[in-house]
Amino acid sequence: MRILILPGLGCSGENHWQTHWERAHPSWKRVEQEEWNRPQAERWMEQLQCVLSESNLPTVLVAHSLACVLTARWAMQHTGPVAGAFLVAPSDVDAPGFPEGTSGFKPMPMHRLPFPTMLIASTNDFYASEQRSRAFAEAWGSELVVLGERDHIGEAADLGMWPEGMALFERFCSKFVS
Repeated sequence: MRILILPGLGCSGENHWQTHWERAHPSWKRVEQEEWNRPQAERWMEQLQCVLSESNLPTVLVAHSLACVLTARWAMQHTGPVAGAFLVAPSDVDAPGFPEGTSGFKPMPMHRLPFPTMLIASTNDFYASEQRSRAFAEAWGSELVVLGERDHIGEAADLGMWPEGMALFERFCSKFVS
């Protein structure tokens, strides 16, 4: 099985759990984007499609923030070897407080995803309310895990390797490994 890490807006910095996971698992690959701070959905989807087309191995996407929206938008237009997606703290691109500078990510995709997903949410995420995260999980057909107060479950939360998240990820992936 192949694991692809999909960072969100701004990429995942040195202290982000995605970066820690990538360092701990050298076979996992980060999908690099040309523009991290003013992303265009079409370009991000093209890059994801390009990386996915490099292998027919069943792939699990590990998406954070805006990359959760990328995953849902990609699934509307493409197919590929995606076995599942671990979606952490999806950003609500329709919310008034969502950062300016992105294009093509609105409106928020609200359709069932064609592969299993687990959505991890926080009760005090400044990019998506708990209520909206629950609506995303319902629309996408995701198993929902609400952790409590973890902000945006990113670098600012200072999670390090985020063992709680890794345990959830391993539980999610156990569905694909026989």
